[in-house]
Amino acid sequence: MNELVKELYRKRLIKTWYRDNKKGWKLVSGIWSPFYIQLRNLPSYPALMKKIGSMLSEKISNKGNKLLGIAMAGIPIATAISLSSNIPMCYTRKIVSKEYGEHSLVEGEMEDGDRFIAVDDIVTKFDSKLKAINQLYEEAKRRKIKVECNYVAVVIDREQGGEEIARKHGIKLISIIKFKEAIEILKEEMNDMEYEIIKDYLNNPEKYQHGL
Repeated sequence: MNELVKELYRKRLIKTWYRDNKKGWKLVSGIWSPFYIQLRNLPSYPALMKKIGSMLSEKISNKGNKLLGIAMAGIPIATAISLSSNIPMCYTRKIVSKEYGEHSLVEGEMEDGDRFIAVDDIVTKFDSKLKAINQLYEEAKRRKIKVECNYVAVVIDREQGGEEIARKHGIKLISIIKFKEAIEILKEEMNDMEYEIIKDYLNNPEKYQHGL
């Protein structure tokens, strides 16, 4: 895992305010962050994708019989897992209107009794994962079948409450990288200030909600 974390940082798939954006980032969840994980660019690095697919395949072994790629970033990661493990996959569509027409909420073959593992790039507060799982259940209802999704697999857990929220909903969160561990791996790669600020933020994010 150590080399994977370093590769993500070196390729700027893990960005920091110090190197990449002095203003930091406002996340979809509404919180400010001095680092940003940009795994949407993972498909540009096939060797990394293959490695991540293999690592997540091991992590989810025997947890389900079908994958659910969460649009958009989770879809190529789910594809990498599927190719590594031979587990079939489906994927959620981006919902842009309440008028769905003939489009499915979830694309792919679903069968009664399927046990899904939802797949995404990162987790912060878990809101988008719950939305995707609800989308899966809604699509299953439309197809008049019953499925379950008790696992969510991600590459990186930002460790900002996602695991706790998942647990409250009876869902197990699986990840390759815990970011508090990653920051220690990256200490030798980072400037001292860069490291200290991010480490402090991970322990006390409220302190930084007005930026640096």
